[in-house]
Amino acid sequence: MSVDRVIFVCILVLAAIYFYATAQIPTLEIGDPLGPKAFPRLLGIGLLITAAMLFMEMWRARKTPPEATSQPFGDRRHLMVVGAVVACTAVYLAVFTLLGYVIATSIYLVVLMAFFHPGKWTANILTSVLFCIGSYLMFTKLLGVSLPPGVLPF
Repeated sequence: MSVDRVIFVCILVLAAIYFYATAQIPTLEIGDPLGPKAFPRLLGIGLLITAAMLFMEMWRARKTPPEATSQPFGDRRHLMVVGAVVACTAVYLAVFTLLGYVIATSIYLVVLMAFFHPGKWTANILTSVLFCIGSYLMFTKLLGVSLPPGVLPF
């Protein structure tokens, strides 16, 4: 089984679990007419769209012969990259509340972008910081979602 198929199945399983968990959120009779389920459902739809895009990519690539590899999931470099991203994500989750959304996410994105887009420090830092500030303002001011401020005074 190819890596794409494994990822495709994992996305579908994750989406199913996510939609089940979203259905367990209680609906309030007062308050926001969209309710607390709207944003989680949008994320679940995003997962399904991602799965559909991966399926389309696999469908188009079915006619090309697969590359011969000695291991079922490619060479060790791919596993090291996945392991590094998982480790980086674990550290990010560990310091998220302590440092706050803006600082923790900015550092996380800069590290990942430096790895996947090396040598472009200005673009990586600007993209990371501006994305984090923009998304923080969108969630806290526009959507009213509370994100941990951490060490920042806002």
